[in-house]
Amino acid sequence: MITIHKIFKGSFIVAAISSVFLLSSCESFVELGPPPTQTVLGDVFKTDASASSAVQGLYTGTPMPTMISNYSFFLGMSADDIQYNTPSTLYDEFENNSITVLNGFNENTIWFYAYQLIKNANNALVGLNNTQTLTPAVKDQLTGEAKFIRAFAYFYLVNLYGDVPMPLTGDADYMTNASLSRTDSKLVWTQIISDLKDAQSLLPAAYVGTFKARINKWAATTLLARAYLYNQDWANAESQASQVINSAVYSLQTPANTFINTSPEIIWQVANLTGVSAFGANYLASAGVIPTYSMYDTLYNSFEPVDLRKSNWAGVSNIGGKNYYFVNKYKVRAGTGNEYNIMLRYAELYLIRAEARLQQNNLKDGKTDLEVIRTRAGLGALNASLNQSQLLLAVEQERKVELFGEWGHRWLDLKRTNRANAVIGGQKPTWKSTAVLYPIPENQRISNKNLTQNPGY
Repeated sequence: MITIHKIFKGSFIVAAISSVFLLSSCESFVELGPPPTQTVLGDVFKTDASASSAVQGLYTGTPMPTMISNYSFFLGMSADDIQYNTPSTLYDEFENNSITVLNGFNENTIWFYAYQLIKNANNALVGLNNTQTLTPAVKDQLTGEAKFIRAFAYFYLVNLYGDVPMPLTGDADYMTNASLSRTDSKLVWTQIISDLKDAQSLLPAAYVGTFKARINKWAATTLLARAYLYNQDWANAESQASQVINSAVYSLQTPANTFINTSPEIIWQVANLTGVSAFGANYLASAGVIPTYSMYDTLYNSFEPVDLRKSNWAGVSNIGGKNYYFVNKYKVRAGTGNEYNIMLRYAELYLIRAEARLQQNNLKDGKTDLEVIRTRAGLGALNASLNQSQLLLAVEQERKVELFGEWGHRWLDLKRTNRANAVIGGQKPTWKSTAVLYPIPENQRISNKNLTQNPGY
């Protein structure tokens, strides 16, 4: 079994550095306590080894694993993706699109940990900016990683809440950061794209360490392509996706081999000690036991019968005469295995480029990209007579059956394409159009009087 310190090719000493600026707790974002001294931060970023260990803590400290464990599940419940099979008032609020302002998971899991990750990234960037003793290549690498991770956290915040506070400084400004008002979402997107472009220019194309456990240039380019797609900047979305596709670094795998930790399809994954992913541990169930999460019947039934993704990535358990369809992308539930937590994978680039090309009325090449994904799934070519609108719906369908159960893609897709009312509204009687944004947690608004609330809450 590969250990974390071997994966990162460096000593895993973030526990000591955590006390400086990688703290995680159940405190609210606005009550994070006093800042560390500049002297201590300076010590952390004095050597390549200690600075590298500190930035590696962005991957392994509490915020990232917590986001991995929960974002896919809660966002999936908000869409027509996955369901939670144990009665729970707080979970039901996500599934029924009726999240209250006091929902503890909305505040303490989704909002808090994204901001905790941003806080840690900001502190790292302050330390990196102020140091004069690091090897230039190491400093560039670490700065690129921190900027990417900050952009990653803001990507989810702006998609889930719309306008959000946008602290960009470290703990020295904690009082100011604690009282920030919400920044216009357009400016948040501008910052996300700026951070990703910086990361793209600073990061090497080659991976540092093994198992693609640290971000490289192509990971930054992938998230940048997605950001452009979400902002309907079709030309840049196509261009950035093409850079990754043309890099010849990655390749699509058969569905059976897509999610093992050595898959050439993986662009970025977060490693763990056991080789058991958070997804396998949560999606899979012991024989005879109802899965904790199951797929919506409508999702399962939307696969074409011969789709290899259906036979490889969707399982079924019959419990008490009822079929529960579960996400079977990861195969290991407990013990040890060969699966990590995949954050970005190559298939998404073809779907991004297909949509971007279709939106630019390049139907031929958009259809070709879409059929790359379909061919991997064992499916035939699309009808040659499909028009632009029909092909865009085909993209929506391919994204649905390709990316289900992963990082809330389905929820974010329905929101960004203005399809949530038509799709979710047709399935859930509790749906209301204002549910496309989650509520700003009430306790945050009590602590910070400058925070306004989203409509409908």
